[in-house]
Amino acid sequence: MTDTTTVSLPGPRSEDADAPLVLEISRRGPIDDLTPSDLLPLLTAHGRRINYSQDRLRDLKLGAQGILDWLNKQPGDGWQRRWLAAGADRGLDWLNTLPEGYAAGVDRRRALSRLGAISLLLNRVVLPDYDFLTAFGSGCLFQEVQRTVQPELVTEMLKRSAAAGMPSRRLEQGMKVLAKMVLHTGKNFDQLSGEDFEHFRTWGLNRENRVPPGIFPAWDLLRSIDVLPANVSFKEFCHQGQRPTLELVDRYKLRCREVRDVLIRYLDERRPSLDYPSFVALVGHLVGSFWSDIEEHHPDVDSLHLPEEVATAWKERLKYVTKRRSTPRRRKSYLLILVEVRSFYLDLQEWALDDPSWAPHAVPSPVRRGETDGLQKHRRSTIAKMHQRVRERLPQLPVLVETAERHRRDQETLLAAAKATAIGETFEHAAVAYRRVIYKTHLKSERRARTEMVLVEDPGTGEAIDLTQREDEAFWSWAIIETLRHTGIRREELLEITHLALVSYRMADSGELVPLLQIVPSKNNQERLLLVSPELASVLATIITRLRNTNGGTIPMTSRYDTHERAFGPILPHLFQRRPRGHRNEVISPGTVQDLLDAALARTGLRDAAGEPLKFTAHDFRRMFATEAVTGGLPVHIAARLLGHEDLATTQAYLAVFQDDLIRSYRSFLAQRRSLRPEAEYRDPTDEEWREFQQHFALRKVELGTCGRPYGTPCKHEHACVRCPMLRIDPGQRKRLIEIIHSLTDRIKEAKSNGWLGEAEGLQVSLQAASKKLTAMDQARARNKTHIADLGLPQLRQP
Repeated sequence: MTDTTTVSLPGPRSEDADAPLVLEISRRGPIDDLTPSDLLPLLTAHGRRINYSQDRLRDLKLGAQGILDWLNKQPGDGWQRRWLAAGADRGLDWLNTLPEGYAAGVDRRRALSRLGAISLLLNRVVLPDYDFLTAFGSGCLFQEVQRTVQPELVTEMLKRSAAAGMPSRRLEQGMKVLAKMVLHTGKNFDQLSGEDFEHFRTWGLNRENRVPPGIFPAWDLLRSIDVLPANVSFKEFCHQGQRPTLELVDRYKLRCREVRDVLIRYLDERRPSLDYPSFVALVGHLVGSFWSDIEEHHPDVDSLHLPEEVATAWKERLKYVTKRRSTPRRRKSYLLILVEVRSFYLDLQEWALDDPSWAPHAVPSPVRRGETDGLQKHRRSTIAKMHQRVRERLPQLPVLVETAERHRRDQETLLAAAKATAIGETFEHAAVAYRRVIYKTHLKSERRARTEMVLVEDPGTGEAIDLTQREDEAFWSWAIIETLRHTGIRREELLEITHLALVSYRMADSGELVPLLQIVPSKNNQERLLLVSPELASVLATIITRLRNTNGGTIPMTSRYDTHERAFGPILPHLFQRRPRGHRNEVISPGTVQDLLDAALARTGLRDAAGEPLKFTAHDFRRMFATEAVTGGLPVHIAARLLGHEDLATTQAYLAVFQDDLIRSYRSFLAQRRSLRPEAEYRDPTDEEWREFQQHFALRKVELGTCGRPYGTPCKHEHACVRCPMLRIDPGQRKRLIEIIHSLTDRIKEAKSNGWLGEAEGLQVSLQAASKKLTAMDQARARNKTHIADLGLPQLRQP
């Protein structure tokens, strides 16, 4: 007999997106059909085998009899059916009411019922769910499972796992999870399968939104005795890989079948040209942000040809991101989604010319061309914000580096002092007294006391501090910061560095052997080599030494999970691997990189202009590396090669130029230009040269203003100043200029009356030049009379 339990599991969905996935779970114990009179002797015999005293055997029989009598009144053809019908899994209040008719207090009743329930569970008369086992919380129950269910196999499993280096605390967590699975499924340890683990994982995700603790060591415990494949980790077992287009679209549960099919077909056409993260983002924009929103707010729409009012309402909603627990905010990807929706409609129109099957869906786009014109402006604004972000963080980088280095040294010293102190003794570090302690569970045996965790008691709160974990986090924070700032590589490339990536190259001219760091293809599938500086070489050597010292002289071979491509990489000696809380080394995850950076920044106390805690990302180090390299004199095209950019414009967008950089660059330009001029031009002038220079400016004073000819040049117009374009007229001489114009007019009349035609022509040229200068002077005066609006801005004055 089986009970069907419905759970949500990952994996390909059926065509009907609303159909739940069903997992058949055996929910019937091996002695489900026995009567109470047959069960009680078995329970008592089991109690004798585990050395219960006579009083405890009597209490066991009384408690088990009370539970069996209560369950026997429930409907069902077996004890498991009756257990479910009684609702025993939904709470523990019934423990206080049994045995019925027993004259005793609540505490006595509960003690008897718990002992009887433990006996029923150990003999697998009933199979509880995981909620009951978690609430029941009996440590002795899980320990008794290990002693009564395949004890020889359990002993061998613990022996092999301990030899493999699994800490005692992880052993306890793993065995507790396995005991729960055995009690829940009714199976033995060697009968558990991957599906049982998936069911337990799904229960934990649904209950607490996290993977249940202990499930990873539980998997490794069964791997050690070949019950599960030895070459498959639990993470690899849960790995789903890249999901098909059908499943990605059906997550949104679209109602309109016709539009859903068009979207799936269109996305399948686009998928080969995109990487997986970009494709998932496109699905989210077209299906989630566009059509799913249309169906939610306009359920009567069943065609891609949207009415004007529907399209307008959708675009207004798209401008804001609305979530249940946060206030609406402007959507940063608004224009990008408009572009993708418009491209979707235009692609259908173009494809319909070659394939008539697209023709029914070739309809006008709800996004007009002019509505996406602001995309370039948005990108420039984004680049400007990115530059400002770099300008704000680059001056603070030395503080972060120094803080990370100081914290690493401090934690190393503190851990060394704690290791040299006996358990229970007190030692002092940085004027603070610490006492070394261990967890209470490790006091039960000498073997458990010799754990690799070094714990001390916080003198302020009295809580236990894991110095091993603190030192590990301090080291990797320092290693990540140093590697990122010396290389400018991406976060994904950082985690892909292996011991094999360190190569050497012999210079052809000098024969010098230089170290190089090979960066494997990541974002744009472009491999490149970086010169290893002495600072970077020291960091990488420290990492390699640490890994070798903690792993028997070798660097462990690990496989890295690519969160973007949803695939496991080959098994390689990755450098950025650690053993966080288990016994197996794993490559650091991208989320852990950010967590370590955040912790390092929190110790600096740095804040931005708004007073908020300053935040660094791995990409910030990349932009700062590019800015420092180029402003330090590295040509931008070489920086592009180091960063792995195919387009120089991409590298230039990374560069945040500071004002002092502009000043230094211009001064450098002037110095270079002066170096090309004769050296005599930059000597100190003699007294005679200085008097000649001053006399030149004295000779430039003329009747109507000032002569603007350069120093050291003669007058080319024979001092006919009114005709000279170099004359700068003084506005105060306007009246004098008018008099000259009148005089010239009278002289022209006199010359013409006397027949002096040559004189008249020369005077006419002077008259035209004077008239032009008067007109220019009047126009300048008119422009100066323009009123300026007062904006109330403060005036900046020199101190």
